[in-house]
Amino acid sequence: MSEPARPTTRPPALDERFPVPLRGVRVDAATRCAHYDGPRDVVAIRFACCDLYYPCFRCHRATALHSSVPWPRERLREAAVLCGACRRTMSAARYLASDHTCPHCGAAFNPGCAAHHDRYFA
Repeated sequence: MSEPARPTTRPPALDERFPVPLRGVRVDAATRCAHYDGPRDVVAIRFACCDLYYPCFRCHRATALHSSVPWPRERLREAAVLCGACRRTMSAARYLASDHTCPHCGAAFNPGCAAHHDRYFA
């Protein structure tokens, strides 16, 4: 009897340009991706399901082999957001209170991301 076929799909390698484990689709040096590439799309968010950062929920869907799990409320004080402009991390709580501006370097974040916060933060 032959062995069952092994899946040939595997996630892409982590992007070594960043100080955190990050994965996405056509990610540029400032964490813009194939799905969101405007001048203010410069954040990557950590997902609780895999402890990896992704530029957006669509990048997670396209590259992860599992369903996404948002960052839990009880962990909002842990590093969970990367600024693609200065490459520093911040807690989810600090990001959510940032008024769409990096508290470290002043880079502008896309205010439209607030419409998707439920996909990233529980």
